[in-house]
Amino acid sequence: MVTNAGGPGILLADACEARGLELPALSSDTLATLRTFLPAHAGLANPIDLTASGTPEQYAHAIEAVGADRAVDALVVIYVPPLVTDPDQIARAIARGAGSVPTDKPVLSVFISSKGAPPLLGEGPRGQLPAYSYPENAAMALAAAESYGRWRRRPRGTPLALGRLGESAIRAVVDRVLAGAEGPCWLAPGDLGTVLRAAGIVFADAEQVAPDEAVAAAERLGFPLVAKAIAPGLVHKSDVGGVILGLDAPAAVARAVAALRERMQEVGAPLDGILLQRQVAGGIEALVGVTTDPTFGPLLVCGLGGILVELLRDVSFHLTPVTDVDAREMIDRLRARRLLDGYRGMPPGDRDALVDVILRVSALVEIVPELREVDLNPVKVLAPGKGAIVVDGRMRVGPVAPRVTSPRAGAPSSEA
Repeated sequence: MVTNAGGPGILLADACEARGLELPALSSDTLATLRTFLPAHAGLANPIDLTASGTPEQYAHAIEAVGADRAVDALVVIYVPPLVTDPDQIARAIARGAGSVPTDKPVLSVFISSKGAPPLLGEGPRGQLPAYSYPENAAMALAAAESYGRWRRRPRGTPLALGRLGESAIRAVVDRVLAGAEGPCWLAPGDLGTVLRAAGIVFADAEQVAPDEAVAAAERLGFPLVAKAIAPGLVHKSDVGGVILGLDAPAAVARAVAALRERMQEVGAPLDGILLQRQVAGGIEALVGVTTDPTFGPLLVCGLGGILVELLRDVSFHLTPVTDVDAREMIDRLRARRLLDGYRGMPPGDRDALVDVILRVSALVEIVPELREVDLNPVKVLAPGKGAIVVDGRMRVGPVAPRVTSPRAGAPSSEA
């Protein structure tokens, strides 16, 4: 930092340190150069304080010297107009000095003046320099640029691509469903299971049957089982008591069917069928899904906590396609991520398996542009090395909407 006033320099130093920007000590060569043209009472500890009597020539030479220091990655030059110097001459000197700084080092200016920064700041070799009215604003801008630079330099990772066999199986289901639908619709449980398995996502063994066939189906699947009601318009089964757990015998299945039939009558929905599913014990409940934003298009979402995800709103989003690096960052942004590490003695979860589910759902979006919504909840994340199993889910598809064009330019609108 180069300034002619100590107070603003301290404000800038504090704002930079609060945002993770370091103030390096200058090299002995740089300090020796500064002593050749600055007065003895000038401050040479970063920030460099030229004092109120700092001349245009001192500003230009100080910027050049500090900008050449290998420890410096960026410069902020502060000017507070005193009575003894001309702001226009200082602005011209700052622009001239900035031109001597290597081009990979940004140079920002702060003009603390009611008139703002003079236009002469743009007359140097660098063109118009960024100018701010307050030191804190310059710190915020520089920190944002540094953060963006780190994000650009990070490994991008690799998205997952499904094989042709899986893609063909998925397209066959989606094309068949859309051919018989008049608009957007939810996939039947059997179709959902087919799509997920074709995408390489483990889906708990299940069979959808008529209520009278439930006992026979249970004996084929084995125990323990979960019984779920199938009824028109029923999306959130647990909200109406449409899920019964812990069925360990044929008699328990028969009682569950009777209970589900009674509960559906109470809510005015006929019981069309029963979905019997192998019960998955243990595991950490997670959510992986897709929602469609009218501006950005498909957004992949993940969260931890099962049904509590919606209550706690502990979720993270990412545009598709999602890479393996993106998937891990999505998980790391969750407040409940410590559950996967074994929180307070609880068994840990298979983080890699959850990443794999996220990647496969992202790959599904690329194959099915008709996808409107996916909600896999819960996904049981088992112990490390044991994988993750989708226990319940829903998927909504619909015809691809035509691209909206700008009435002014007639060009396709941006989606990101």
